[in-house]
Amino acid sequence: MKDLSSSAMTTAIRGATVILPDGLAETDVAIAEGRIVSVGSSGGAEREIDGRGLVLAPAMVDLHGDAFERQVMPRPGVLFPLEPAILETDRQLAANGIATAYHALSLSWEPGLRSAAQGAAFLEALDAAQPRLSVENRVQLRWETFAFEAVPVIERALTGGLLPSIAFNDHTSMMLRDFDQPLQERAFEHGPDFRPAHFDDPRLAERVAGSARRAGIPTGEYLYRLRQIWDRRDEALAMIRRVAAAGRSVRAPMLSHDDSQIAGRRFFRQFGSRIAEFPMNLSVAEAARREGDLIVFGAPNAMRGSSHLGSLAAGDMVEAGLCDALASDYSYPAMLAAVAKLDAEKRAGRADLWRLVSEGPARAMGLADRGTIAPGKRADLVLIDWPEGGAPAIRRTIAGGRTAYLSEARG
Repeated sequence: MKDLSSSAMTTAIRGATVILPDGLAETDVAIAEGRIVSVGSSGGAEREIDGRGLVLAPAMVDLHGDAFERQVMPRPGVLFPLEPAILETDRQLAANGIATAYHALSLSWEPGLRSAAQGAAFLEALDAAQPRLSVENRVQLRWETFAFEAVPVIERALTGGLLPSIAFNDHTSMMLRDFDQPLQERAFEHGPDFRPAHFDDPRLAERVAGSARRAGIPTGEYLYRLRQIWDRRDEALAMIRRVAAAGRSVRAPMLSHDDSQIAGRRFFRQFGSRIAEFPMNLSVAEAARREGDLIVFGAPNAMRGSSHLGSLAAGDMVEAGLCDALASDYSYPAMLAAVAKLDAEKRAGRADLWRLVSEGPARAMGLADRGTIAPGKRADLVLIDWPEGGAPAIRRTIAGGRTAYLSEARG
């Protein structure tokens, strides 16, 4: 393959099986100045890429991915410098065919990796790194609704050039739910039926132990902080309204995370959140569909065939028409692998499945300029080696008309 180092000249990708909005076709795609200029017979071109035997698809759009945390903190309590962590994350995105990524940046009351201070530092480092990045690195402000100290960070971030999305998370109430309430069916956190566990219940220490390790503090200290944070509960609603108003003022996409009750989805919808991220049971997913909300599930869930938390199986939701987008969640390679698994299982046609990782997430994030292969769209493309009955592999990622990743098999 010839190198594609600039977006200024016309380049034709010839003979690939192209995933188009209405199906698959063996055809040519021409790009110039960062855009797709034609689909079909492209005539002469200043440069050519041989796509024969490969699949050409829209590059993937990841609307929720926290795998970057493994570059920032490769072991619990061990923080690495942000600049090399961001550069390495960018390389991983490109190698996995992801040209637009929203890093799910947790803004929590916890110290360490997910603290508001660490989040602010990440945002600053990401902004500084932008000229060196090969794909478009954006941010999902994954706000823990009890982290009041993070609200000024969110409000500043919403003024940036790459508009962030906002995800409303409440892992605080989730951790403190009564032990008789299953995770997937727990009562709405701000409703009258929510029952918290007792702080003197010895099972609570076991439940929060993993979070304490991530925060780099002993479990006893974590529980002490959790008790203090829980005293904020009556103030949380006002903070949610404030953050939602800030999001609406700039038309930021807003998501609610891990909804377990229709009341919870309805609560966040009233503030402008029209995306249900990882609904935890069928009734919530069906209610979201009835109300016209977009629904997101995790690609690792679809790839594995089940949720690691025991929630809804993403593949079943795809087949039932209750999934608009698949997100990398905690594994960038899972997006391609999930589409391959669902394709092998004939859950839907390949073009429809690919929409779950391209057009669907782009639409959810309000990015009308990408996600499909059509004239005028951004030249965000992936060439894939996808043998019949075998696992697909990314061979080239083009982001904005430039090569972000290139790999050739040894043969």
